[in-house]
Amino acid sequence: MIAVPTGRQGFPCDDVIVRSRKTVVRRKRMADAADEYAWRSDEELARFDASNPTRVPFPDYQRNWSFDMRFTDTAGRSFAVEDENGQHIGNIMYYNIDTLRQEAELGITIGDQQFWGQGYGSEAVRLLVEHLLARMGFQRIHLKTLTWNRRAQRCFEKAGFVECGQTERGGNMFILMELLQDWLPTPVDGGP
Repeated sequence: MIAVPTGRQGFPCDDVIVRSRKTVVRRKRMADAADEYAWRSDEELARFDASNPTRVPFPDYQRNWSFDMRFTDTAGRSFAVEDENGQHIGNIMYYNIDTLRQEAELGITIGDQQFWGQGYGSEAVRLLVEHLLARMGFQRIHLKTLTWNRRAQRCFEKAGFVECGQTERGGNMFILMELLQDWLPTPVDGGP
């Protein structure tokens, strides 16, 4: 993970949260709404999310999306994923935050299917999880993925998640996975 330079009062100089050589996790921009709309309207992607595709007209979607990004805490927890060339290829977010237990749930979508199976998802997950555990103070990150979605399960396993149970929601079976702060590797530089 590459540290993000900070400007005045600790705010990032740009919109990058974390990055590696291959993958960037950054704050969302208004231009991302069109990609997200296309992905949320896609029947196959909706199936992977155990949801229904959006059917609202784009102007309505864009208005709601813009409101969420400007006036709710969504913008602080939902990020864009880019490839090494700056192309918006997906989204990653954390939610269901439990401050008492110091844990949150994680979700990711690589919406641009030409980037499936190339490691962008697991790299984005690894980057954000390291950020949440090491810099944000979370002790546990958990998620659920459909039992039949082996590609997602491999992605999460590559990032360090292990299965911890199963659950049913809306007629769908999900595998529950978790990653604990204690599982992070200790720095070798002798630092605290």
